[in-house]
Amino acid sequence: MAKRSRQRELAEHLRFQSSACAQLGSRLYADLLGAAAADVEAGGPAWSVLRADQEDPWPTALGLRLMGAVNRLVLAGREPELADLYADPDADRGSVWPVFADTLQRNTDELQRLARLPVQTNEVGRSAALLFGFASVAAGTGLPLRLLEIGASAGLNLRWDRFAYEAEGFAWGPESSPVQIRFRLEGASPAPLPAEIEVRERRGCDAAPIDPATPEGRLSLLAYVWPDQRSRIERMRAALRVAAEVAARVDRDGAATWLGSRLAEPVPGSATVVFQSIVAQYLGDEGRAAVEDRLRDAGERATDESPLAWLRMEPDGDRATVTLTTWPGGETSLLARAGYHGDPVELR
Repeated sequence: MAKRSRQRELAEHLRFQSSACAQLGSRLYADLLGAAAADVEAGGPAWSVLRADQEDPWPTALGLRLMGAVNRLVLAGREPELADLYADPDADRGSVWPVFADTLQRNTDELQRLARLPVQTNEVGRSAALLFGFASVAAGTGLPLRLLEIGASAGLNLRWDRFAYEAEGFAWGPESSPVQIRFRLEGASPAPLPAEIEVRERRGCDAAPIDPATPEGRLSLLAYVWPDQRSRIERMRAALRVAAEVAARVDRDGAATWLGSRLAEPVPGSATVVFQSIVAQYLGDEGRAAVEDRLRDAGERATDESPLAWLRMEPDGDRATVTLTTWPGGETSLLARAGYHGDPVELR
């Protein structure tokens, strides 16, 4: 009975992730995750890979961990037949699953290990939504920014000011940037953004940080980008080039512990911005509460000379909500709703 219950739970999660991938424009992953759900129920190779995982599949995104594990083998050149199907937008939809299932069956033990690794998308497209929060803090305080990102992965979004952004009637950032983020801008008209925003410090933390300067680090990041979304792949490669030129430190630490240290003393002359994007689900209830406690405590010490802001982009139905809290004062405002990969951005 316990086995059947676990199979049903995993299948339900995979179908949910399949629907999410379809909504976010990945026909390939929607199809494969749907087929994997049926395979789990039938006790096939997908079940063989996933049954050893005892984590709750929902907050830990087990479906995406599975897909990233397989894609890692593809990108490493070990599964050329599957690589060809991934690269062919016109491939017959029914022809991919048998090759994918065969990959699962031949690599079960290794994929069990790889599927335990946390999802590390570090999607830089989300900076299109976060940009308006950073700009609001810079304009409102007139101070350089001190960036502190929790759940930073490789810290790619710590370089957001080195990306170029473009929407209809809107542009910001260095035009020559390798990272060109084009997105739909909806809702209210944006207030004028400062022409330049000075970033004084770039630092983050992650439970399992990735070094984008290493081949293994680059492979890890690319493995979690969905292979039929070519524009995201190219954007990731461009962001890796920016990361090679702009330094940002990512510490291996838990979010609450790290924030307690980094926020222990105000930093006069800078506006400290703690930010996150699609991180809360991985922290758990206790972790989220601890982060909020650290921020409230630091907010009580904030002054006009050393202000604090908390910028977060987190799931809220079919889009993510972008929220900003600023201290002194502790006022919270809803800035935008945005797609989970940053497009579109609906300003409020």
